[in-house]
Amino acid sequence: MLRLVWDQERPATELAEAAGLSKSAASQHLKLLRDAGLVTVRIDANRRLYRADLERVGEIASFLDEFWAAPLQRLRAIAESMAGDRLTARPKKRSAS
Repeated sequence: MLRLVWDQERPATELAEAAGLSKSAASQHLKLLRDAGLVTVRIDANRRLYRADLERVGEIASFLDEFWAAPLQRLRAIAESMAGDRLTARPKKRSAS
């Protein structure tokens, strides 16, 4: 849903159709996105037009970058250590019987 409203405003009915959801299910998804501050809503006559709030999405992306930085560095170090261990391990010689 978020991807569908990334570049332009779209009405809820169009979003439901594009996502292959019922209007009710799409409405629930859009409410969650609204509550999370990821989309904005503009009322135009009897339609609600949704659009991604790129500033808020950027804030969340920055937070996640910081949140995952240390764990990903640790994971990288472990993976590099394991790869180094495999490179330095010597294969055992087979006995000729």
